[in-house]
Amino acid sequence: MDGKKILSSLSAVFLFFALIGTAIAAEFPTKPIKVIVGYSPGGTTDLLARAVAGVAPEFLGQSMVTINKPGATGTIAAKEVADANPDGYTLTIAGGSESTAVGHFKKLPYHPIDSFAPVIRFVKARMIICFDAKAPWKTFKDFVEDAKKNPGKYKYASSGHGGIYHAALLAMCYRTGIKMKHVPYKGGAPGLAALMGGHVDVTIGSDAEIWPMVQGGKIRAMTLTSLDRSPILKDVPTLKELGYDVYLENQKGFVAPAKTPRERIMVLHDALKKVYDHPAFKKMAEQLKLELSYMGPEDFRKALQDMSNQIGEVVKTLGE
Repeated sequence: MDGKKILSSLSAVFLFFALIGTAIAAEFPTKPIKVIVGYSPGGTTDLLARAVAGVAPEFLGQSMVTINKPGATGTIAAKEVADANPDGYTLTIAGGSESTAVGHFKKLPYHPIDSFAPVIRFVKARMIICFDAKAPWKTFKDFVEDAKKNPGKYKYASSGHGGIYHAALLAMCYRTGIKMKHVPYKGGAPGLAALMGGHVDVTIGSDAEIWPMVQGGKIRAMTLTSLDRSPILKDVPTLKELGYDVYLENQKGFVAPAKTPRERIMVLHDALKKVYDHPAFKKMAEQLKLELSYMGPEDFRKALQDMSNQIGEVVKTLGE
């Protein structure tokens, strides 16, 4: 066969597969898409899922159904999605504990990153360390001085053992030289409730989670683990500003099972990017105090790996 015929045959093959890909995309989606949320209602992950679901049908042509399956620091939901049929109809919101932290504390029944196909990142969620409004400490350094004098006296809440909030608070304790007792809960919202109920002395949550309680005078935001200050809590200093070398950030985006066809990933991405850009969603995000921070599939995967590496260094240093 001469060169022209070979090229002609190859072109026909490529065209055939391109048409198949187009057909697959055109047929998708034809039924509602499930979003398995690994945390309790009221936290950042749940808020994001419901805000997106409110706008998504306009661009997907199908509804998005939010299903909460809290427990095991988000890994129950992540495992379900990792094992789901890779057809694009089952998603989870990843980027936090289940993707970047828990695997450094224990063996997981899925790979934290490779078991998933990133679709789109929506949110960067800064982690804010909080006290109850009635706590005796006026500043974070006041608390550190007290805690150093009373090792093991105080308790902190997190969204679960091995989670990103746990990792952040471990790093905080390590860098400040204090010792505290860890009390894990099934999400950020229950930890905040425990703080306000007097069951723990310190907790951590996203700025979106804690904003209503800060505004209501129920809790005080004291410091955060980001490199810069929160745009909605501008008076709260970072741990680095206070002299403690801690940098960890949470992030939230949609992922599908790893073997989901690329064509369907891009259908989802393109529809959800339209949600991201839609004025109705942006208004909801502003009301919920979600800090929007878009990334496409490849950049989102890299960001997941980068934060996982940083948390791995923290856990390795502490010998946890």
